[in-house]
Formats: sequence, structure tokens, C-alpha cells
Amino acid sequence: MEKKRTQQRQKRSLLIFLPGMLLVAATILLALIVMWIRYGATPTLPYDDLTEPMVSSALNSLPPMQQDNDALAKEAEQSNTAITNTQKPADTQPGTSPSAATASGITSSGATVTGFMPLPELPVKTEKPSDIPKLPTTRIAYSYGVATGGKPHQISIDNQKFFDSKGYKALALDTKSTDKRLYLTFDVGYENGITGKILDTLKEKKVPAAFFATQHHLKTNPELAARMISEGHIVGNHSVTHPDFTTISRAKMIEEIQGFDNYLRKNFGYTSPYFRFPAGSYSEEALDVVQSLGFTSVFWSVAWADWDTSRQQGKKVAFDTITARLHPGAVILLHAVSTDDAEALGDIIDWARAQGYAFRALTEY
Repeated sequence: MEKKRTQQRQKRSLLIFLPGMLLVAATILLALIVMWIRYGATPTLPYDDLTEPMVSSALNSLPPMQQDNDALAKEAEQSNTAITNTQKPADTQPGTSPSAATASGITSSGATVTGFMPLPELPVKTEKPSDIPKLPTTRIAYSYGVATGGKPHQISIDNQKFFDSKGYKALALDTKSTDKRLYLTFDVGYENGITGKILDTLKEKKVPAAFFATQHHLKTNPELAARMISEGHIVGNHSVTHPDFTTISRAKMIEEIQGFDNYLRKNFGYTSPYFRFPAGSYSEEALDVVQSLGFTSVFWSVAWADWDTSRQQGKKVAFDTITARLHPGAVILLHAVSTDDAEALGDIIDWARAQGYAFRALTEY
């Protein structure tokens, strides 16, 4: 009888204990799902008809940025507003190509892959809590509106009005100039074997451009970045690891921006004051961080869904789509992985010039 009572008590305990364990397991599972969605998934943002992955598959294998504290401890000897290094290449003669870099990006003579000597690296900026302005951290998914009839979309106009009214150094649309000017920019997160062809066309047509690169692209394709610089283009800052800037701390934003700039300085003897937010995702706090480091945030008023290499639609589609959206003061965003863009680029340039447009460098804004 006593044994039977013991068995009954055990059954009752199990019936009480089991639901509790199931509830705990369900709670843990729910927490893991939330964490995966928050940190592990790769989100996308609405870009009208442009939806660029926050982090491309080519960047997924990148290790966390290693901060070289000794190197970053150097005090800057030059302003961060310089566009190009004016020093004479140490190991090249006029009219010749820079010598090949070693794995570190530095040649045997001590010069960088561009032929320039390294620039002093900037120490990572630290801020006292009292110096940090209290600004909105709300995520803003950038949208530009599809321009038609040779006029910018109202969304692009409002974007620039917002930046100007708040005093942010940011460019989405040139509303100051009265001529029919265009600013051509490319995002280069990874290499798809097309950037060289784009550079060939720009050289042939004598068109300046800005290439917003990740550190991954600089490391894996130093010869392309060196060519951009030597041919007079801007190499812009697209961050070290291409994160969503609304999901990282202010200190991490600074590391991403200055880490990229210091890599350019050390390995290319070059710097430029232009930054583009990965996937266009930003907040007012992020705009302030970029500006506090001496950079201008560059957005766009013309773009299209060219980034998806599995959905290339042909040269004609690229030509028709891009030319239909051009307007005075446009900042054009193209992706250097698009075969469609590369094939149509020369014709787009010729068509734009025939309509009275002129291509300008960002430095002319």
C-alpha cells in the first residue's frame, strides 16, 4: 500500500513538474528566435525598387575588425578633408604604373600600392559622455522616389531639405547648382570582375566618379583601388564590415569609419572625406557621428535594382531605366557588380551629354 502511495505521489510531482519544464523550454526557444531575428538574420530595406542586402554574401566571411592600437595612436599630421595625396610617388616615374604591392599593401621601397608614401593614421576618436549630443537613434530606411520627366522625385527633394534644415553635411540631391550636372557614384562591396571594365569606360569618356568601397574590397583588390585613385576618381568610405549603422553603438560607428580611413591612409597613402551608409540605413545620431569625423554622408536620387547579380536584365533595360530617371543635380548610385550597368554605361554617358548634362566630381558640389 505504501509503495502504491509513493508511486501516486511521484506521478503527481511529474504532472506538476513537466508543464513547468515545457514552459521554461518554450521561453528559452522564444528568446533564441528573437535573438536570431535581431542579430543573426540578414535584413533588407525598402529602396523603392532597390533592395540591397545589408551584408553581401562576399562579406559574410569577414572576421571582426582588428584594431591596431599602436598604429592608431599616431597623431594625424594632415586634415581629414584631403581628397588626394599630392606627394610624388616614391617608386614610379610620370606616365608609368605604380609598382605592385606586397601582401601588406606596401612596396619594398616603403611606398604604398599607389606609389605614395603612407599617410599618418588617425587615432580612433573617443568621446566623453558629456560631449555626445542627444539625437534621435530611430532607424531611417533611406528612400529616394523614382524620378520622371527630367525632375527629381519629391522624396529626394525633401531628403535634401531635411539634411540642410538640420545642418547635416549630407548630399542626396544638388539643389544649389543651376546647371544640368550629374554625380556618378558606385558601391563596391565585393568584386564581380566588372570594375575594370567600368574604369575603362570612365577613362575613355573622361567622366569622374566616386567608388564607395568596403575594406574587404580594398584588401582583396588593391590594384583596382589604386587605379581608381591614379585615374582621378574618389575612393569613398563604405565602412569596414558593412553593418547597419542603426544597430551598432556610437563607438562602433567610429571604429567602422575611422578603421576604413586608416586602412586607406596606411596602404594607399590616400584619404577622402566622403562616406556612404551601408544599405542607406541611418539615424540622426549616425549622421552626427559621420559629420563629427569630418565626412560628408553621400546618398542618392537615382538608382535601380542593379545589385542582384542573379537578376540582370540586359543592357537595354539598364539604359532605359537609368536615363529615364536622370535629372539636374542627380546623385546616381550604381553597383559595380552589375553586368547590365557596365554594358550600358558608355551609352548612358553619351545620351546624358547629348541632353546637355555634365558629369561632375563630388568635390565640385
